[in-house]
This record gives sequence, structure tokens and C-alpha cells, in this order.
Amino acid sequence: MHEKVLQEERRRAIARWTREQGRVTIAEIRARFGVSEATARRDLEALARAGLIERVRGGALPRQIAPPEPPFLQRQHEQSAAKARIAEVAASLVEPGETVFLGSGTTVLEVARHLQHKPGLTVITNSLPVLNLLASVPDITLVSLGGVLRPKELSFIGHLTEQALREMRAQKVIMGIRGITPDELTNDYLPETLTDRAILQMGQQIFIVADHTKLGAVAPVRLASIDVVDVLITDRAADPRLVEAFRARGLQVLLA
Repeated sequence: MHEKVLQEERRRAIARWTREQGRVTIAEIRARFGVSEATARRDLEALARAGLIERVRGGALPRQIAPPEPPFLQRQHEQSAAKARIAEVAASLVEPGETVFLGSGTTVLEVARHLQHKPGLTVITNSLPVLNLLASVPDITLVSLGGVLRPKELSFIGHLTEQALREMRAQKVIMGIRGITPDELTNDYLPETLTDRAILQMGQQIFIVADHTKLGAVAPVRLASIDVVDVLITDRAADPRLVEAFRARGLQVLLA
């Protein structure tokens, strides 16, 4: 019993220390608490399962809880300069003539603005604002996915959307996210999860566009492992420790 109390106290101390430091390594835990490497790893795994830290290679990062996402129209002016830079980089990676899926969200809408003059594109989307923006562009073949309109996000979701997604393929999928850590993608709206998973399955390459406030944040609903992502495009205010952790997981990280 005494040993269990000591273990719990040590784990609480490690979680608190991680929040204070911003990152801790297994070597630092061993030196500070006088434990073996195996014990340090078990402590970190237990804290990660409890949602108190984010486990990364060689140590841990603090876990941030993503606040509820405001409506689309309210978010349009948040981090607007960073979103514009991120969008420009993302659009530059799309080649003329490609088939691209554009998800919902304000950053992806900015990507769509930068794609208006790229010739010969086929754009598949479940975003009403993207549809409205690109509907009058003559050189873009626009494919609209039906479904139930989610008013807060102005996106189509649900069974009909997912059924259509299963019939389609895109060379590149560009989507936003509420929270992204070196382990997983998370969102905050449960009914949208299956639609987002279907989106992730229809692309040859997955591009996540997310400003620095989304990095390290965790929303309530797990969407997918980080392994599904090929490229993360964020802004230069991103925590270098998180950028390093994403790259260690094999992602290409571009800073706009």
C-alpha cells in the first residue's frame, strides 16, 4: 500500500513537472526521481492513458484540452493572418489538373481562395462556403457532396455524405482539425466523426492545415491516429518541441 501511494505521488509530480517544463525526457525523470528506465516508461504510459500528458518519443509533453469550437462565421477572424499564410503554402502544393478534396473550416476556405486560378482542378467538397466560392470558377470541376447540413460549421455530414465519399478518390485531401498531437487527431463533434474518417480514407495524401493553437490540443472525440497524416502545415508560432515531435512521427511539417 505504501509503495502504491509513493507511485501515485511520483506520477502526480511528473505530470505537474511536465506542465511546468513544457517537455520532460525519460532520462530527466530517472535522474530526478531515482527510478529505472522501465519504471519511468510505465509512469508516462499511465499518465498518458489518464489524459494528463502527451506521450512522445523519449519523454512527454503537457496535454492541452481544446476548448469548444466557435461557429464558422465567428472563427473567420481568428488567427486570420496565420491562416492566410498556411493556405498559400497548402495551395502551392496542389498541381494543375489534380483532384483535390477540400474539407470544412475557415483555413480550408482560405486554401480554396488560393486555388481559384489554378487550371484544370477537380474539387470535391462537403463545405457550403467552398461551394459558394468556387461555383463561378469556370476552369474548376466542382463536385458537391450531399448530406445533412451542419449549420454551425456550414458543412454536409452524415450517411449520404459518407456514401458519396466511398465512391470517390482524390490525390490530395486538405482538411482542418480541432486538435492534433503527435499521437492522434481529435475533433469536438461526435456526429461528424464517421464523415471525417471517410474523408481520410479517400485521399492518396492527407494534408492537415492547422494554426499553432491546434497543435498539442486534444478535443473530446478521437478521429484517427497521427499515422494517417502525410503533411502538417502550420504557422511559425508553433512550439518547436511539438514540431520536432511531429517530425519524429514521420510527418512532413511545413511552417508558413
